[in-house]
Amino acid sequence: MKKDIYEKMQILADSAKYDVSCSSSGSDNNHKTGELGATQNSGICHTFTADGRCVSLLKVLLTNYCIYDCAYCINKKSNDIKRAAFSPRELADITINFYKRNYIEGLFLSSGIIDSEDHTTNLILRVLKILRYEYKFNGYIHVKLIPGADEKLIEQVVSLANRVSSNIELPSDKSLKLLAPNKTKEKVLQPLKFARDYSLEKDKKPIGMSTQLIIGATPENDKDILKLSSALYDKALLKRVYYSAYIPVNDNKNLPSIITKPPLLREHRLYQADWLLRFYDFSYDEIVSDEFPNLDEQLDPKTSWALRNLSFFPMEINTVSKDELLRIPGMGVRSVFKILKARKYKSLNFDDLKKLGISLKRAKYFIRCKGKYQREIPFENDRIRTALITPPEAKKIIQPSLFDIEYSAITGEL
Repeated sequence: MKKDIYEKMQILADSAKYDVSCSSSGSDNNHKTGELGATQNSGICHTFTADGRCVSLLKVLLTNYCIYDCAYCINKKSNDIKRAAFSPRELADITINFYKRNYIEGLFLSSGIIDSEDHTTNLILRVLKILRYEYKFNGYIHVKLIPGADEKLIEQVVSLANRVSSNIELPSDKSLKLLAPNKTKEKVLQPLKFARDYSLEKDKKPIGMSTQLIIGATPENDKDILKLSSALYDKALLKRVYYSAYIPVNDNKNLPSIITKPPLLREHRLYQADWLLRFYDFSYDEIVSDEFPNLDEQLDPKTSWALRNLSFFPMEINTVSKDELLRIPGMGVRSVFKILKARKYKSLNFDDLKKLGISLKRAKYFIRCKGKYQREIPFENDRIRTALITPPEAKKIIQPSLFDIEYSAITGEL
């Protein structure tokens, strides 16, 4: 590669680093003779797939030139930063060269808006067509859709990509109008609706879709965020919502101070709550409410819910249903299946659960085994909460010395 290509890669890969909505549970493609790339449950750069593998994608912008001036974005048009742009041919060639060297398994492609939404989407399409038709690249490609682009262009992108996304960024129209005047929630969601409707047509492949929400840049609470995520899942618009703790990159009176630390713990709790929405049949208004609009930073969302609903507990581990077992703090899907399988043969006690490899650190305060409850603390909200948030005392490790009299006496050594 020429020197200017290296410079472009440095600028445009760095510009893409703030986008977290590029994870994938994978895609299955049948390898064909004469074609490059056969993905099997593959995902994104330096992350883990559903089967536990760590894989990589080339994550890059086509260009960081942008006609938008979103206050929170490093690439906004009013920022004085280094700008660069790949030609479609350059980026396709880089992707194939990296793939042949086994650096990557695929591509995550996003872009600033250059000239217009349709022009930018056409450039992205040219990259995809070179990869798919000229190079016969059959590997994984995730594309960030351009809000406001023509429906026919979106459909062509969807037909060539394995996954697409369109970042909502901010949870409310009010915040978008304040910080991203070129965007509205409807405009950002429109390409996802086009993608969903197109992929659900007869003989079309369903395509995974995702979005990103920035956390902490605006005053919305966790209830606002989870309510939006829940609605997006219910409408089958998205497979994943990604939550990104706001990292101050621009000095703006409508944003937190440039020295504000990213709310990483809040981001973590939102991911845990999102997991409950997707896999544990919780509704958003069970996790958060008008009375408790924000997630508890000291406890995970399931434990926090359990403490607010102690009337459901302690549950008898040998009789409750699968759905009830899944609501016990500390009980994951694998633990529940172990219990359901084991209790077909015997009634389980606390020792049996330990032998099954089930962690009782949190669960023990919310269960009974053969009618018995743990005796460490009473079944009271405050006492259980204190026990859960109090870190255990560190165990002292005593390393015996050859000069220790007691050690010598025990071993018989002098």
